[in-house]
Amino acid sequence: MQTELIQEARRQAEICNACRYCEGYCSVFPSLHSERAFSIGDITQLANLCHNCRGCYYACQYTAPHEFDLNLPKALAEVRRDSWESFAWPQPLARRFHTDGGAIALALVVGFALLFWAARAIGSSGGDGFYAVLSHNAMVAIFAPAFLLPLISVGLSLKRYWTEVSGKPIQFSDVTAALKRVGQMQDLAAGHGDGCNFEDEDRFSQARRHIHQSIMYGFLLCFASTSAATIMHYGLGMHAPYGFWSLPKLFGISGGLLLTVGCGAMAFLKQKSDRELGDPSAWGGEFGFILLLGFVGLSGLVLYALGSTSFMPALLAIHLGSVLTFFLLTPYTKMAHGFYRLAALIRDAQRKRLS
Repeated sequence: MQTELIQEARRQAEICNACRYCEGYCSVFPSLHSERAFSIGDITQLANLCHNCRGCYYACQYTAPHEFDLNLPKALAEVRRDSWESFAWPQPLARRFHTDGGAIALALVVGFALLFWAARAIGSSGGDGFYAVLSHNAMVAIFAPAFLLPLISVGLSLKRYWTEVSGKPIQFSDVTAALKRVGQMQDLAAGHGDGCNFEDEDRFSQARRHIHQSIMYGFLLCFASTSAATIMHYGLGMHAPYGFWSLPKLFGISGGLLLTVGCGAMAFLKQKSDRELGDPSAWGGEFGFILLLGFVGLSGLVLYALGSTSFMPALLAIHLGSVLTFFLLTPYTKMAHGFYRLAALIRDAQRKRLS
């Protein structure tokens, strides 16, 4: 990890530890105040606990033009991004995406879509619906490795993170406590429960919290749709296409709507926010990821709406191209932050249990 980023975050954390005005603002400060000195692992843990709500910055009396020049949200955001890049495997891909994420995602979506379009002539096995364009076996052969290999990469990255932050053996209570906080997006409500100041210095808002919930639950519903279809296909012998009232369709459509609306709202919110209170160098990658994830949801909805028309083969190629891009880039995009955030919350639950 970059030494200068760690040193700057440590400097600011030590000042915050002496001041303690923001005690109770969010989960960062109880963890910060439990330490007297900050190792690289301590700073990395604090950075991944931070949800960038920015309340501490607007409340702080030591921001510029004060000589202390505190900007803890930015300092932790830079360490957070650097930690993802440092722990990622293979590492060079992560650093490249955070600087040129939008262009990389667009190029891959277009490239994969063209490949799927070209493969339609040899991929069909006379099936119904989408399988008339690309066979079920061909889809499984392509997407199973594309799903599993990134999970292996994320697992290796999290192992490195857990070692760095001195994680202890995990107990069930640690996981349940962390999942409760994730499910409620508790930290995006900040310590006072009124929301955060992400888009406006003078106004607390729950908007960012609700948008994150929309994206998270939308993604989980889409995953549930795929899981239900897999069980129905292999376990129950019920093959696609499925009707509107089937679980794959109900989960998929509702998840696609939540994803599309949530990502659109998040893109709007980020445009309103102050980039200098986050990590400016990662802004392009973050925005590119939001657009990619939103496009996955939108293209799926359009494909469902026009699936019985002559546009279906082209729309299927575009949608599959975006999904494949999303899977392959997961370890190197902000999608990985969900895994790191959960790991940080589990480690924080351990701190509370062992203190």
